Amino acid sequence: SEDGLEAVAELALKRGTGARGLRAVLEESMLDLMYEIPSRLEVVGCTITRDVIEKKTLPILAFRGDRRRKEA
Repeated sequence: SEDGLEAVAELALKRGTGARGLRAVLEESMLDLMYEIPSRLEVVGCTITRDVIEKKTLPILAFRGDRRRKEA
């Protein structure tokens, strides 16, 4: 989400890591999901919000054929 993107950028700036820091911040937040989601064929989307970055909450997953959004 837009606020999630801003949170990633803010954290990377605080760390002083530049563009590589953006990737590191996202990888920290999604480490488990990066390995889990590819094997879950029903998952068609993953939304990263500010809370996922700052408070370590679970991302919102979108599922095939389901218009409702669910927490991971």
